[in-house]
Amino acid sequence: MTVREKTRKHGFTLIETIVSSVILCGAVLTVGAISTRSLTGTTINRRYETALALIDKQLSLIDYLGIEEFIDMGQTEGDFEGYEPVYHWKVTTSYEEIDSLYLVTITVTWVENNRPYSITVDTMLNGESLYSNTSTTGTQ
Repeated sequence: MTVREKTRKHGFTLIETIVSSVILCGAVLTVGAISTRSLTGTTINRRYETALALIDKQLSLIDYLGIEEFIDMGQTEGDFEGYEPVYHWKVTTSYEEIDSLYLVTITVTWVENNRPYSITVDTMLNGESLYSNTSTTGTQ
């Protein structure tokens, strides 16, 4: 046995430790980047879901009032209060000249991180209201 063989200890060399540390850091950075992009995508999807829920709410209101009453009110755009970021809605309508059908287009827009987002929905509504102004009289 030589002196070199006697002094050689078992374990990792400095080069092996540095290489494994670099590989581990690369893996951690990759997982961190994937997690960040996933959270960003989740946030954007949540905003779109909120916008669609607000569109459904606005359509229900229009259907309840009746499209003709809604048009007569004259308010075709506004902001939904109590939401962050602020969601702005705009309604355009056009009479289709078939029975009493109206084409209703609702657009909801919002700004997040200085970037505008929007979603638009088209639907057809009947010109009749679900709300009735008639009162019932009963006999006593």
